[in-house]
Amino acid sequence: MHILLVEDNISIIKGLTYSFKKNNLLLTSKTTIKDAKKYLDNNEVDLVILDISLPDGSGFNLYTNIINKLNIPTIFLTAKDEEDDIVKGLDIGAEDYITKPFSIKELLARVNKVLNRKEKKSIIKIKDIAFNLDKAILTKNDKQINLTPLELKIITLLFNNYGKVVNRTIILDKIWEWTGNDVDDHTITVYLKRIRAKIKTDIIKTIKGIGYIIDEK
Repeated sequence: MHILLVEDNISIIKGLTYSFKKNNLLLTSKTTIKDAKKYLDNNEVDLVILDISLPDGSGFNLYTNIINKLNIPTIFLTAKDEEDDIVKGLDIGAEDYITKPFSIKELLARVNKVLNRKEKKSIIKIKDIAFNLDKAILTKNDKQINLTPLELKIITLLFNNYGKVVNRTIILDKIWEWTGNDVDDHTITVYLKRIRAKIKTDIIKTIKGIGYIIDEK
């Protein structure tokens, strides 16, 4: 697996290069947006670890203009544990984020999680729940769970973003798109409550003030 680190802090670069090599992961580092763009033009990358603040611009812009179009999973690095940065990164499609200072062990765990997810099969299994991404079928202990069409669309949205927070605003926009009806924040709460009651397994986590995530934790 080939990982691109876009970061201008030399200490972080050295630490990650050493640790990733020990874990049999190929890490290439670039310190500017310009160099990262040039590298991405000529090389295939499986994952990008991207600092938000770079010497020649914003990591958000690099992601939106280049990385997202190449469909490369991305983990954002940020020096500020601020909700606005976290929400923005997740809203534009990032797989995950981590705030500085961070544990290299934790970052490696997140990297492996994203890489494993990239190679995932069409069926995602968590505890006694399985979801077939191709057929949009949800089962519990191999027995199908009956959901309404809208509930199924919501659970599909969450499973398609497995391991990644789905912002409440995105869910609201999708419900409006699917139904054509005006909806509010309470609507999401009601639907998630109904879905959880049918699943009866704690796999949908609420990220307070941000949204929902389906995860193994």
